Amino acid sequence: MKSLVRTALFTFAAAGVAVSAGGAAWSAESLDDVMKRRGLTQKDVLAAAKTYVPTGKRDEFIAFSSGGQSGQVIVYGVPSMRILKYIAVFTPEPWQGYGFDDESKAVLAQGRIHGKDILFGDTHHPAISETGGVYDGQYLFINDKNNPRIAVIDLHDFETKQIVANPVMKSDHGGAFVTPDTEYVIEASQYAAPFENGYVPLSQFNEKYRGAVTYWKFNREKGRIEPENSFTVELPPYSQDLSDFGKGPSDGWSFTNSFCSERYVGGIERGRPPFEAGCSQKDTDFLHMINWRKAAELFKAGKTTKINGHDVITIDTAVKEGVLFLIPEPKSPHGADVSPDGRFIIVSGKLDSHTWVYSFEKIKALIDAQDFADRDPYGIPILDLKKALHTSVQVGLGPLHTQYDSKKCVAYTSIYVDSQVTKWDYCEGKVLDKISIHYNIGHLMTMEGDSVTPQGKYLVSLNKLAIDRFNPVGPLHPQNHQLIDISGDKMELLYDMPLPLGEPHYAVAISADKLKPGIRYKSGWNSRNDERSKYRTRPGKEKVVREGNVVHVYGTTIRSHITPEIIEVEEGDTVSIHLTNLERAEDETHGFAIYGTNVNLSLEPGKTATGTFKADRPGVFPYYCTEFCSALHLEMQGYLLVRPKGMKEAAVEATEGTVYGQADYDKQHKTNLETQAVIDSVVAFITSHNYQDFKPVVALVEDATDQLGFAADARKKAEGFAAKKDWQNATLWAGQWWQYQVKAADIGLRAKTYLEQHGAKKIK
Repeated sequence: MKSLVRTALFTFAAAGVAVSAGGAAWSAESLDDVMKRRGLTQKDVLAAAKTYVPTGKRDEFIAFSSGGQSGQVIVYGVPSMRILKYIAVFTPEPWQGYGFDDESKAVLAQGRIHGKDILFGDTHHPAISETGGVYDGQYLFINDKNNPRIAVIDLHDFETKQIVANPVMKSDHGGAFVTPDTEYVIEASQYAAPFENGYVPLSQFNEKYRGAVTYWKFNREKGRIEPENSFTVELPPYSQDLSDFGKGPSDGWSFTNSFCSERYVGGIERGRPPFEAGCSQKDTDFLHMINWRKAAELFKAGKTTKINGHDVITIDTAVKEGVLFLIPEPKSPHGADVSPDGRFIIVSGKLDSHTWVYSFEKIKALIDAQDFADRDPYGIPILDLKKALHTSVQVGLGPLHTQYDSKKCVAYTSIYVDSQVTKWDYCEGKVLDKISIHYNIGHLMTMEGDSVTPQGKYLVSLNKLAIDRFNPVGPLHPQNHQLIDISGDKMELLYDMPLPLGEPHYAVAISADKLKPGIRYKSGWNSRNDERSKYRTRPGKEKVVREGNVVHVYGTTIRSHITPEIIEVEEGDTVSIHLTNLERAEDETHGFAIYGTNVNLSLEPGKTATGTFKADRPGVFPYYCTEFCSALHLEMQGYLLVRPKGMKEAAVEATEGTVYGQADYDKQHKTNLETQAVIDSVVAFITSHNYQDFKPVVALVEDATDQLGFAADARKKAEGFAAKKDWQNATLWAGQWWQYQVKAADIGLRAKTYLEQHGAKKIK
């Protein structure tokens, strides 16, 4: 062991010398030399400095971007733009075991459409939960446009907990957005369709096809949507688009814009002009304004119609009860964005060069006075545009989406056709600045820009095209998220970020210090149900239980073995393998995969997960840990043996690969004692410092203590076999004793290093 320690120290020392030498060589080249060699300007270097997050440091903001057709959510840091994680939502994702373990399969099953598994989603609009209109960092919601569904993601562990499928919609685009206290999550349909699930010819489009806005009731305590307490407001067969909830004076109202209010049905294959021709003839479309608090009272009063088992407030009821109103808006709009103070609603139209600012005070006064300019074909009151408008500003060709600055009255609008971002004052109605981006911007986001407390500082432009910005990778290009500095009077482009997952549609960003994710689960935790798993297993309690033709394996994982290491079943058995990760140290994840079964588990510290499959053919099926977890990761293995049905196998002793004698045992025993001396020195250092003040170290100490407990048990067995002169088993158990010691030492050294790096104090 001493030679091993010396070798390790020599290796570290040599590495240090190499780093020092490399550092000297690097420092010999000045900043000017680097700039000249790489053709960089001072502006380039300044931009790089503004985005650079040094090793060991962390980003100020965390962004959650939709993953488009991937069905996932992309998590990255700002300003570094480093991708941190893909959150699996509507689509199986192997690294996280999502869609491969029984627990996550149950979540995906919640999103079935007409009983059919849907393994694809088109994620569009993420929304962070709010308290008093301020992002609280507890939950994230996101919609699936293709199959109208809403998912709930718990930001305690960044896992999808629930998927709800809309019972009346056939698509959605205007979700997810939340009320200022997250009582409801809004989901608005996009393409009009019959609420019922049968066939309805397009000749009955005006009479039978409908749009909708669903208000999903969210139970904060449970962290789940309650479909039974949710309802939908029926809308005309206009194509609804984006939504937003009111704030402050406009709280209690929601706003959903629309396009194709012409209600045109195409048919280019029949010789008719296409949808795009008929859906852009009018000069204006309609902004839907819904008093959702009053609608919720109607729902509670039972003034709804049941459709597909879901409560719907019909257009007639909504009009009669004063819940639903319309106001003209620029044609083909994309976005209805409420200002942080809730006084204004900003709408842009893709086929108009202006952004329109509506005054909620004026809107409310018109509604209260029942001052309506007209009614639409379905009897919905239409407000007078000029009487409701605060101002209109020419911002550029193809304005889309608006986000807000921390500076009062300052907003940013994406300009699709001009490929620009326009900074402007929505109170005074004037343009302040413009910046070109690359290329064809869709949405944009500022830091916490949807909340009542926008943080300013940065803006991210979510561009639809990358064209020539990155190294070519074939006809399918990455998306391009560009980081823009908005801290000064003039916007400054800082960074191009290729996103190889898409097409990302929208993103939200939150101050990183508002997120409080956990780093481990309670032992034996079902992370999808947020409760102790009924299959949790403690060390030493591993077992295999047969129930008819179902075999339950209650196992554990810990560096560096899976227990049990051999599983024997019979052809035709259904096998459920329940594994609990016994680790408590941060980031000590184990994986589990079996040849030919499609079982692939991700086991974070404390988690219990299950893989179920049918052993439909006899054979030998190796399994192993998929996460490189320790020095003996490759030895973390086992075999599933599937006997042919009806086969009775005679018990035969296995032939040992290597035979050990007393000399082998004595050598290993001596090494173990020397190793313990090293461990004792590490323990002495840790316990002589205030390690209990450092939570990560406390967890490491707990893990190391467990390993030493296992080591003591292995030592007892080794010395017991030695007393019987069974040198084979004595040597092997002594080797296992040493393995536990090495793992304890590894954990202890991590704890010691942490204390040294974080200024631990010696106890006097």
